[in-house]
Parts: sequence; C-alpha cells; structure tokens
Amino acid sequence: MGDPNRQEYEKALMSDAQSLFDVFLCHNSEDKEAVIKIAEQLKYEYKIEPWLDEWELRPGLPWQSELEKQIAHIKSAAVFVGESGIGPWQEDEINAFLRQFKQRKCPVIPVLLRNAPQQQPQLPPLLEGMTWVDFREQIRVYTPPMVKLVWGITGKKPETIVKVIPQSQPQNTPQNQRNDSGDDLSSEKGVNYTKLRDLLAAKKWKEADYETYLVMLQAVGRKENDYIREEELLNFPCTDLRTIDQLWVKYSNGRFGFSVQKEIYLSVGGKLDGKYYEEAWENLAIAWDGEWAIAWDGE
Repeated sequence: MGDPNRQEYEKALMSDAQSLFDVFLCHNSEDKEAVIKIAEQLKYEYKIEPWLDEWELRPGLPWQSELEKQIAHIKSAAVFVGESGIGPWQEDEINAFLRQFKQRKCPVIPVLLRNAPQQQPQLPPLLEGMTWVDFREQIRVYTPPMVKLVWGITGKKPETIVKVIPQSQPQNTPQNQRNDSGDDLSSEKGVNYTKLRDLLAAKKWKEADYETYLVMLQAVGRKENDYIREEELLNFPCTDLRTIDQLWVKYSNGRFGFSVQKEIYLSVGGKLDGKYYEEAWENLAIAWDGEWAIAWDGE
C-alpha cells in the first residue's frame, strides 16, 4: 500500500494543476498563429492563464486524455472562428464544453477572428445564443474585443473604454502638399495635421478617417493598432481636439466632426455626464453608419 500522506499530497498537486488555467482556447489549426498572439496577450498583459495545445500537450503522449482532463476542470472556453471555419476536432471540443457548460455553467465564448467571414458561421444552437466577441472591427467607437474577451473569461466588467477604429485601411495615395490654406493646424503635442487636412480637402473620407485614428493616437502618445484609454480620452488635448473637429466640419460641409457627433448623441438620448449609455451609443452608431454609407458611396 502507498503512503496515505503522499497520496493526499499528490492529489492536492493535481487539483492545483487542474485549476491553474483560466480559459481553454478552442481553435482550428489553420488559425493557430492568430490564436497564439491572443494567448500571449491574455497571459502577459492581463495575467490570464490560457490552455493552448501548442504550449501544454507533451509530445509522445496521447492528447485525448490530457484534453479531457482539462475540459473537466477548466474555468471557461473561447471558441475561435476564422476564415477556415470550425475544424473537425474543434467540433468535438465544443460539444464537450457544451456538456460541461450545462453541468457547471462555465462560460463558452464564441470569438470571431479578424479574417472571419462576414456571414456568421453555423455553430451548435446553444453556442449561437451566446454573446460574440468580434475582432473584425466593423464599427468606429466601441469597447475593444480583447477587453470583452477578458470580461467573458473573468466575469469582471471593465471600465468604459473608447477605441477609435478606422472604417477601412487607407489606400496608397500620394500626399498632396498644400500651402496657405488658411486652416488652423495647431497642436499641443506637435502633431502634424497637414495630411489629414489634405485628405479631407480631397474628399477622401476613408483615408481621412484612418488618418484621424493615427493622429489621435499620436496626440496621447500611443502607436498604431493601440487604443485610447478612458482617462486619456477625458484629458485629450483641447487644441488638438478642436483642430481635428474644425477640419472635419469645414471640409464635410457640416456633415462630420466631433461636434456633429455630439449633437447626434444628444438627440438619441445620450447625456454629457461622463457615464456610458449603451442604448444611446448603439443609436449613434446606427445613425453615424448611415451618414458614412452615403458619403462613402459618393467617393
């Protein structure tokens, strides 16, 4: 017979090991590179421990038993869907988690990767009813998908974060240098607004939208592909805010600009009290998308 104390010790170690992981990353092997990047961000930036087959499955041992062991004890799951859709083994993983979900009520989070098709993929009925996390970035102002994913995993609702997202990537067009335009291009942070002015003057709304995203990041000391935190937004340089707004209002003949957005926001029930009103933001997005569609069709 074995030592009872040692058996209890080993049992405790196994229990601790099984509870180390916060989220199981279920994905198609075709999307592994994108999922690894998300796993690294979860682990190192948000201190969330992901279970990823690439990191945890020891070569030379049956992966099925290890997978089943983790599924039985993992705290949550993220089901990633990319361009290739759901893989054959991924379907088995999803079904196993759905069974666990019924028993333990663990969150199972559908996640659309950047290259996912526009049409929502076909998934098991229970998963289709879940709230999606969408990395495709189709709207201009929203809570970043990574923050939503962390919320789904931890259950802790984040503070309101506003991220300015370009509607599309800019095309490679030569910069049209203009002089003596009469525009005030002042900046408290040394930001050069010449390119934004030139794009707006040329009615290149898509490219100007992306350039606005870049100069706003520059004004708060951040780089491309990052987002503006709530505190930074509340303390955004007034001179730069005025410069961007005036350029948009002038060259769009009053159709676009932060001041225009503010009026629309107030008209759909929003309040200027620093609080987040979800319905008002949704209505603003609908109204704003309509304006963009009209303008972009005219390019």
